[in-house]
Amino acid sequence: MSTTDPASSDSHLLGAADIRELAAAFGVRPTKQRGQNFVIDANTVRRIVRAAGVIAEDAVVEVGPGLGSLTLALLEVAAHVTAVEIDPLLAQHLPTTVATRMPAAADRFDLVLSDAMEVTELPGPAPTALVANLPYNVAVPVLLHMLATFPSIERTLVMVQSEVADRLAAKPGSKVYGVPSVKANWYADVKRAGAIGRNVFWPAPNVDSGLVSLVRRRPPTTTASRAEVFAVVDAAFAQRRKTLRAALAGWAGSPAAAEQAIAAAGIDHTLRGEMLTVEQFAAIAEHKPEEPSK
Repeated sequence: MSTTDPASSDSHLLGAADIRELAAAFGVRPTKQRGQNFVIDANTVRRIVRAAGVIAEDAVVEVGPGLGSLTLALLEVAAHVTAVEIDPLLAQHLPTTVATRMPAAADRFDLVLSDAMEVTELPGPAPTALVANLPYNVAVPVLLHMLATFPSIERTLVMVQSEVADRLAAKPGSKVYGVPSVKANWYADVKRAGAIGRNVFWPAPNVDSGLVSLVRRRPPTTTASRAEVFAVVDAAFAQRRKTLRAALAGWAGSPAAAEQAIAAAGIDHTLRGEMLTVEQFAAIAEHKPEEPSK
């Protein structure tokens, strides 16, 4: 572990002046295209690590490490950190930042230069936790991809746009309950874990941020595959204001076939998708009508 006592010193963590110095030295200009907003507050990154429940035995994967604010805080606690960075310029300099500010932790850090959506394997030990300040424009697909690709991830804590946090943690019947809510719930128990102010970022975003905690659980018990269940979810919310009978007509082949599948699952076909749990979507998927033979 780091030889620096995190309780007595923040010297190795990155503050606002450090972030601006590094950005200037590396020629980094944060881009909206990649949703780059760097955390400039040591208390915030430590708060994220605590909220994530990271322990000394954890191997953490971090997506979008940027200049390394959260990376350094994770290395204070975790046994190993692997960062996935899409920006070649940021990826080039992050190992040096780690080695300079926390030299004792350098051998516990790996970096992968890649789009997180294309990552299928990681160096080092299998990840037990995912902790990330996710770019707002790709937060949900990246989160779902990582959970699907790395079943060893037991705990996840992501910082996302506040509205996205609300959608991920929403329960059936909520106005913001939708595809992200259901799919995230396939993998984990999901809840809001706090809010983050705009003033801890550089540049400050024009939206509020929220923390979302996901604790891995067994997927619903079903004979349908995850892809089959997610196809029902996508169809149900593609026409959100329609009843299940109407919304699932294309998926089932006709409104009558949809009604039959929904009834076989023990569900009222006049309900809308926003009222269903992931288990109920799985039950419908099990009863998809067979396509007629040609």
